[in-house]
Amino acid sequence: MPGTLYLIPNTLGYSEGQQEGLLARIIPDTVQSMSAGLGYLIAENAKTTRAYLKLLSQNHPLAKTLQEIQISELNVNTPEKDLEGLLAPLLQGYDAGLISEAGVPAVADPGANLVRLAHQRGVTVRPLVGPSSLLLGLMASGMNGQSFAFHGYLPTDAALRTKRIKELEDRSRKEKQTQLLIETPYRNIAMLEALAGSCLANTSICVATDLSLPTESVQTRTASEWKTRLKAGQTPDFHKKPTVFLFLAE
Repeated sequence: MPGTLYLIPNTLGYSEGQQEGLLARIIPDTVQSMSAGLGYLIAENAKTTRAYLKLLSQNHPLAKTLQEIQISELNVNTPEKDLEGLLAPLLQGYDAGLISEAGVPAVADPGANLVRLAHQRGVTVRPLVGPSSLLLGLMASGMNGQSFAFHGYLPTDAALRTKRIKELEDRSRKEKQTQLLIETPYRNIAMLEALAGSCLANTSICVATDLSLPTESVQTRTASEWKTRLKAGQTPDFHKKPTVFLFLAE
């Protein structure tokens, strides 16, 4: 009988000085216990996953030593043909965990193809409760939570990005749908400038940064208000910080 594939949530980030009590505030205790009991993990990066396991071990004993826990990597460069090998221990009856670098696996994150293959091979998939920056941002934005769409990264080319923003704004207006985006953290200011400059004056734009962390910031303003603030040099404190961008057209 195949094992179970657990989808393990991670924190949304932390610094060395923020570790104490971090997991207790963000990851349910039962989820920590389940995660600590696994001897095989599939992760984007083995090194950072071991750091997370070390943090986890402060609250729950690990099933094996850090050196004994098997960690296989799955990232955007993993060939499709390698997925069968990643599932092999589960097909032999062992439980495993798919863990994200930040937040929940398979959402704005590698892993969906592995989860789909697990279903095809008769492997039970169990999602565990944890933080999602997309849903936290949507909750705090004040925008429509009944209809929303996540689009990942927009084009880096300025002209193509502007074109895409206008397309999404038009869709937002017609469908009353909140649009969600992410950006490479060092390009946050460029994204906000593009949104404020491309959207109509009364379109609401939310900037949600460092969600669930002590440095968390969520600000929702109109495109016109953001343009004024940007011209005055009043930018959010979001340089090189994980940020979700949301907007909703009137």
